[in-house]
Amino acid sequence: MTDFTKELDARNLNCPLPILRTKKALADLNSGDVLKIVATDPGAVKDFEAFAKQTGNELLEHGEAGGEFTFFMKKG
Repeated sequence: MTDFTKELDARNLNCPLPILRTKKALADLNSGDVLKIVATDPGAVKDFEAFAKQTGNELLEHGEAGGEFTFFMKKG
């Protein structure tokens, strides 16, 4: 498991809300901090991969268990 600075609960939110909430949460973090995001939207996987490429933040890892998707994103 990856160490993280802050956790964001994006369960039961549909696109684009998980990305928008993530963007807002990352703005409050320092460079190098890690944000853990938990989402239930199946489209979140490709959304977070695209978001990481577009913003320069690093998607460290992601996984799925029981219909919940967990992402660890490092602020660039």
